[in-house]
Amino acid sequence: MSYRTLLISPPDPIRTITLNRPERRNALSLELMQELIAALDEISSNAATKVVILAAAGKVFCSGHDLSEMVDRSTDEYRHVFDVCTNLMEKLQSIPQPVIARVQGLATAAGCQLVASCDLAIASADAAFATPGVRIGLFCSTPMVALTRAIGRKRALEMLLTGRAVSAREAVEWGLVNACVPVEDLDREVEALAQRIAEASGAVIGIGKQAFYAQIELEQRQAYAHTKGVMTVNALTADAHEGITAFLEKRAPCWKGR
Repeated sequence: MSYRTLLISPPDPIRTITLNRPERRNALSLELMQELIAALDEISSNAATKVVILAAAGKVFCSGHDLSEMVDRSTDEYRHVFDVCTNLMEKLQSIPQPVIARVQGLATAAGCQLVASCDLAIASADAAFATPGVRIGLFCSTPMVALTRAIGRKRALEMLLTGRAVSAREAVEWGLVNACVPVEDLDREVEALAQRIAEASGAVIGIGKQAFYAQIELEQRQAYAHTKGVMTVNALTADAHEGITAFLEKRAPCWKGR
């Protein structure tokens, strides 16, 4: 499948999707969001792919919604944009492959939401994050969903109410990203993290990711009830048998993908 707003690396255990609207600061146009959903769907069905890296061309990771598409629209048109955006954010977490955001420059509004929705994120030292919608009269209500779940109520409200930019170092402290690295090390660090994850069974990674999001909002007793069922099913898989046997035999596992 060809894309107008994205670049997709060839099939491989690690696939990179690159937002490719640098002239528009990689703003999330309706077309880009729909293409990104389609790309994630395509990748999710390929068991050979174990990790997805979400990158961006140019100096800005993502400036949020394309504001040229956000004026003089009908109720149904606005609702459609936010429906598609919500579907995108949920898609990032529902595909079996972990998604790592590779963040350089600014990630604002829905761009910040994009980072918060990814499973993992590594930012360069020059990155910054903001939800400045309040400053232009459009509160970042949908971005707050992912943001609050990533960094907590007080810090999210500070970002939402003031619109101030948070540095990459602050973003690490607040739990929005996993690491802040020098600009020149960004690609190497993202690749190293992806490679480390890709060493494991893709099937088991998918089981674990699905279980993580299923249990995270549950009360503790319900979470245990859910995850002990997941572990029972996981224990019966061929890759669990292979992994445990390989460990006991002190050899590298040979994953079967099931």
